[in-house]
This record gives sequence, C-alpha cells and structure tokens, in this order.
Amino acid sequence: MKKQLLLVALTMVFHVGLFAQTSIIAHRGAWKNTKVPQNSIASLDAAISQGAWGSEFDVHLTKDDVLVVNHDHDFHGLEVEELTYKELLAKKHDNGESIPTVEEYLKAGLKQKGTKLIYELKTSKVSKERTMKNVELSLAIVKKLKAEKMVEFIAFDWDACLKFRELDKKIKVHYLNGDKSPAEVKAANLTGVDYHFSIFKKNPNLIQEFKDLKLKTNVWTVNKEEDMKFFIDQKIDFITTDEPELLKTILNK
Repeated sequence: MKKQLLLVALTMVFHVGLFAQTSIIAHRGAWKNTKVPQNSIASLDAAISQGAWGSEFDVHLTKDDVLVVNHDHDFHGLEVEELTYKELLAKKHDNGESIPTVEEYLKAGLKQKGTKLIYELKTSKVSKERTMKNVELSLAIVKKLKAEKMVEFIAFDWDACLKFRELDKKIKVHYLNGDKSPAEVKAANLTGVDYHFSIFKKNPNLIQEFKDLKLKTNVWTVNKEEDMKFFIDQKIDFITTDEPELLKTILNK
C-alpha cells in the first residue's frame, strides 16, 4: 500500500512539473489598467486581488537610512537619497498615499500568502557603500518580519546579489543586468536571473541553458501579446509585465 501511494505521489509531481505554467509578476504592482500609482500599496493590493504570482517593487535608501518604495531616484522631484524620510513626506502620490516605507509595504503584502513580494534593490547613485548598506538593511527588515518565504530579491548590482548570498545562504536572489552566463550565475549560488526580453529574444537557447542548471528564469518588461506568447512557448518560469490582466487572459486560454 505504501509503495502504491508513493508511486501516485511521484506521478503527480511529474505531471505538475511537466505542465508547469509560466507565472505572472506584476511590474511595480498592477497599476497601468487600475489607474493607481506605481509602487503604491494600492498597486500591490490590486496585484494581489488579481491573483498575480508575484508583485514587483523597487527600494531605495534615504539619507537617514530609511528603506522606501519608489522606482525613480526621485519621488515627484524630491531626490530620495539626498533627503530624509520626513522630508519626502512633503509630496504624495496622486491617490493621496505617501511614499511607503518598506516595512509598511511588506506588512501590507504579508496580510496574504498567495502573491510573492518581488523586492528590487535599486543601485545607489551615491556610492557602492550605500548599495551594500541597502542590502544589509533590506535583509534585516525581511528577517525581522519573518518574511523570508514571501520575499524574493532582484538586483542589477552583481556585488549586491553576492552580498545577499554571503549574508544568507537560502534567501532567493535573482540577477537583473543580463551580462552573466548561466555558469557564472550557478557558481555564485544565486536562485536565477531576471533579464530584459531583448537578451532572451537574441538568444532563446539561453532560457534552456539556465533551466538545465536548475536556475529560475524571469523576463522583463513584457507588455505585447506576441512577446508574451513567445516566452510562454519558451516555457520561461516568470514574465514580469505592466499588463498582468492581458497576460492572465492569454495564460487562461
């Protein structure tokens, strides 16, 4: 009886792996079609309500070492790295939200367990040291909130990715910049890559090369239906998009 149950379980695992579907990551939350600000808690909530596998967001470090969620180096004209968090509160998103701290943002995301929080660590314009401090503080807040299973880190800075891995052997870390080979990413013991769609379009075999090394594959930022279908056909693990609603429709066909 035990052998039969084991055989059934292994068969189920095989079929799940065989037919694993590309998953949706909402780029800066679900904002474009919901008409809410990018990287706002409202855009995170929208991605969660749509059932996205993950919701991506961007993190900078203020002058007084507060982690905040914002894509650009400025927040409505206020330079994030040159100002304190309190000074950044002088401006608001169009929906009335203030710039979210990472702690506020993560706590909002941790109210549920379905949508992963894809944490992009932005490279500092000030110095490499500030980027590395961002790494240390980012990992610390994730551990403080016991959010390791819900958060996956992505970064353009190779040294930042290596620092994450040095500080934590298990946290999920993906490289963004597109200039490392599958062998280099594997040797660094990273989780995978998140490369611009043009890189994978030029070399489609690269996706399989990463997969052969048991590395996760993600692609950004894919907004056209024809490109979505291309990457779904390539069996890429994740597609990061500003059009999660469109991608969901295509995947559900």
